[in-house]
Amino acid sequence: MSHYRRILVPVDGSESSNRALVAALQLARDSGGQVRAIHHVDELSYLRPSTNPRAVIEAVQADAQHVLAAALAICQSAGVPADTRMVEGLGRRLGEAVADEARAWEADLVAIGTHGRRGLGRALLGSGAEQIIRLAPVAVLVVRDPVPQP
Repeated sequence: MSHYRRILVPVDGSESSNRALVAALQLARDSGGQVRAIHHVDELSYLRPSTNPRAVIEAVQADAQHVLAAALAICQSAGVPADTRMVEGLGRRLGEAVADEARAWEADLVAIGTHGRRGLGRALLGSGAEQIIRLAPVAVLVVRDPVPQP
């Protein structure tokens, strides 16, 4: 099995992205690697003609900092070297932003969950996850949500 030393994990605070983060931490621990949790923000997608741009940007960035702090706490509790980074989209799609960050950080692997909290509970796979899988310059680990048992 390949040793993944630099694992990039897009996080959004959802259970699904947290599962991907935990899987990445296990891989990093096994290979002596490190993890970078990133959160993609695109303030432009939240702006409407009737909104106060400064208030929207501050709220989106505060939420991003909260998501990243929670991810860093998970990493620290696992004892794996990790850092976080807010990636501003400014009109870029999630997949493009993750691919750019993977290249810039020289990631060996991107780990993603199958569902996120983008939109109104919309499944991430088919939108963000599909973009990441298609555009990532490295292998992508997709961590599925548990299948409910009947």
